[in-house]
This record gives sequence, C-alpha cells and structure tokens, in this order.
Amino acid sequence: MKTINLKRQLNRVFMSAALILTFLVSTISVAQTAPTKIKNVVLVHGAFADGSGWRNLYDVLSKKGYKVTIVQNPLSSLEDDVAATNVVLDNQDGPTILVGHSWGGAVITQAGNHPNVVGLVYVAAFQPDNGESALQWLQTAPPAPENGVLPPNDKGIVYYDEAKFHAGFCADISKEEAAFMYASQGAFYAKGFITPITKAAWKDKPAYAVIATQDKSIDPSIQRAMYKRSKTKATEVKGSHCVFMSQPVAVANVIIGAAKDLSGK
Repeated sequence: MKTINLKRQLNRVFMSAALILTFLVSTISVAQTAPTKIKNVVLVHGAFADGSGWRNLYDVLSKKGYKVTIVQNPLSSLEDDVAATNVVLDNQDGPTILVGHSWGGAVITQAGNHPNVVGLVYVAAFQPDNGESALQWLQTAPPAPENGVLPPNDKGIVYYDEAKFHAGFCADISKEEAAFMYASQGAFYAKGFITPITKAAWKDKPAYAVIATQDKSIDPSIQRAMYKRSKTKATEVKGSHCVFMSQPVAVANVIIGAAKDLSGK
C-alpha cells in the first residue's frame, strides 16, 4: 500500500512539474512574439523652414504617448543634414519612425538606413532613388505660379520669395504664422538639391506618405509619381505644402498608423 501511495505522489509531482514547465514555455513564447510598441518618432524639417514648424504635430503625437524628437538640419548639404539626423537617431531607445517633410524626404531616404529606423513617413516630401537628386524630381512638373523658390545667390544659398511665401508655401495657415515661419527659415545651400542618394532606405524599409493635394511647392503629381514608383502607402490630405501645420491630426494619423502597422516587426 505504501508503494502505491508513493507512486501516486510521484505521479502528482511529475504532473505538476510538467504543467509548470508547459506554462513557463508558453509564457516565454508569448513574450518573444508579443508586439513591440513603437513609440519613438523623429521629425526632419525641409528647406525654407526649421524645427519650430513641427510644433502642432509634436503636440498631437505627444498627447498620444509618442516620444517625439525634432532634428534641426543645418541645411548646408545632404551629408550634413543626414549626419544631424543620425545624431538624433543614435539617441533613440528603440525602434523609430522617421518622418521627413519636403527636402527632409531626401534626408530620411539616406538617413533611414540607420538601424533604429523601422519605417519612413514622407510628408509632401521628396523620395529619390539611388543616383537621383531632389532637383531631378522637382523638374518633372512645371512650377505653380505661386511657387517662390528663388535661384541660388552668389553664396549658393536658395531662399523663398517673401512675397510668395504665404501663398506658395503655407497658404492654409494664418498670415502671422507664415510670417514667423519665413523669418525662422534656415539658409538652404543649393548643392543639397543636386546631390544624389547613394542608398535609398525605402527600398529596404516600409514607407508611408502624405500627399498634400493643394501643394504649390512640390506639385501633387510629383508626389504621386514618386510614391507610386516605390509602392509607398500614400494618403491624400487636403492641404498646402505645410500640411503638417494646417492638418496636424491627419498627418499624425498616418504616422500613428505606420507605428501600429510595424509594431512587432
């Protein structure tokens, strides 16, 4: 009788141990496959602007729990802007969505190869391929009458015509906001426009885009052609070239959608 009881006790112990082991294995498996929530967003501004223009979008994303960091591009060259973006990406504590506006699209196309970047979002932005420059794409459609991009000055710097800035760059924000944006623009060196991309990150990483349907600086047809070529998931939003200022919720929704799509990848 004692032998039978001992066998029963041993069987219970082994069964309990097996159940515990099964639970631990399943817990570890779930932990390994659980989606990683992407909370880091890095914003890269374009020419004729600086990081302050991102404020409205920053507020929307921050209130949704995202950690947002804004790059201040020197605008002195593609290489310098990529280097400035990489400094910020180095400081991210996990997977990051990299967002670029206008000229910033060329910057994120190159800087997006950083290992912390898991996805790219183009906001009315250039998206060149290897060997292509932003200028090549800008020249594929005639400029709108409102477009105020001036020729380079004697120092090779390109500015936007003040008289056309509001209508051509950011028609759907107030005159006061437009005046501040014009006053805070960086000095953009033209050589950036003609520098080709050497490794387009969108070839290896998922890309999303916002097409500004009322854009007078980068014609919407150019945006559609670039994003169709790359099979970028594009969303059309009624707005000017500065759609991220006038429609921050719509732009934020594209970024948030990208972060959710890519969680766990």
